[in-house]
Amino acid sequence: MPKALWLLIIGMMINVTGSSFLWPLNTIYIHEYLGKSLTVAGAVLMLNSAASVAGNLFGGVLFDKIGGYKSILLGIFITLFAVIGLVFFHDWGPYVLLLTIVGFGSGIVFPSMYAMAGSVWPEGGRRAFNSIYVAQNVGVAVGAALGGLIASYSFQLIFTANAVLYIVFLLVAVFGFKGMDTLRAAAAPVLNGARALQQRYQFRALMIVCSGYLLCWVAYVQWQSTISVHTKALGIPISHYSLLWAVNGALIVFAQPLISLVVKYAVKTLKQQMIFGILIFIISFIVASTAQQFSGFLAAMVILTVGEMLVWPAVPTIANNLAPKGKEGFYQGFVNSTATGGRMIGPLLGGILVDIYGMSMMFLVLSLLLFSSIGFVAMYDKRMKAAQEEKVAVSS
Repeated sequence: MPKALWLLIIGMMINVTGSSFLWPLNTIYIHEYLGKSLTVAGAVLMLNSAASVAGNLFGGVLFDKIGGYKSILLGIFITLFAVIGLVFFHDWGPYVLLLTIVGFGSGIVFPSMYAMAGSVWPEGGRRAFNSIYVAQNVGVAVGAALGGLIASYSFQLIFTANAVLYIVFLLVAVFGFKGMDTLRAAAAPVLNGARALQQRYQFRALMIVCSGYLLCWVAYVQWQSTISVHTKALGIPISHYSLLWAVNGALIVFAQPLISLVVKYAVKTLKQQMIFGILIFIISFIVASTAQQFSGFLAAMVILTVGEMLVWPAVPTIANNLAPKGKEGFYQGFVNSTATGGRMIGPLLGGILVDIYGMSMMFLVLSLLLFSSIGFVAMYDKRMKAAQEEKVAVSS
């Protein structure tokens, strides 16, 4: 891997470690410490995610126009302003406002990080995006484990630790990312009619696969919202819940050789990789729906992680393969905004389902959504392939 990609990996790791002090505990903090219902907590997280969707799209466009370096710095400065504010102001009103600003600022950063990974190591293919994904999850593992430990003493320290890590991320970005924009792809060529039509098919394929991706995130995010409260209601301590995310991150790092073998011999295309991963997601939620002890949730998390390792890196790789020259940032921004949209809808939907119908109904709805996502993934490139076959037939 090139040095530039290693710098991006380090930056992503530090970034996510800081944010992971807080995000797994947001619902617990709003519900238990601020005294709000799960539905209200879901609405607050929805605001955070809506702001992040806007940040993802804005950040992707910025990457294509001014480059990743300036885009990332802008996102860091906005986020740093908000996380420092949370150190001093974390009552109900300021918490909601500052958490929304955090969503927008961090949303700007992520598509540029992924787009830069693709541009600094274009020959790496899936491996470049998988490396950033693994770095994210190292951050999740370290941040979530430390976050649960720190929160057991004081939530005030959580806000402080988050701010300190963002300052470190800023320093890494300022001194490490400068100059990477020279490795970006060339600007988009002038479009003729055939090329414009091909790009429409490519973007349509991206929207279809991202529809399935969104449904996967709606289900997945329940582990950070309703399931976290559910485990606490069963008497499982916060520190044990945070340990689940530490296991998640550790598996993502240390089980990479196993996943590489699966990708090489069992699921040879990105489409097969996603469908297989979603089926594993469904199994994990079936296990979680019957769990009453920590061991049951641990088993469900291990299964979930295997599915995640197949699905999550596949989507930015598909986006990179579909993206026309000069549109890499926008396509990655679209992917990130889709994931964030799932994180936006998920807590509110899950909170409503649990508050009105209970956990069993929520698990049933999640399984149905995941089955639906398989349909989207299975058909995402059908029209594009058909158009290519028509083109070959006409030319011959």
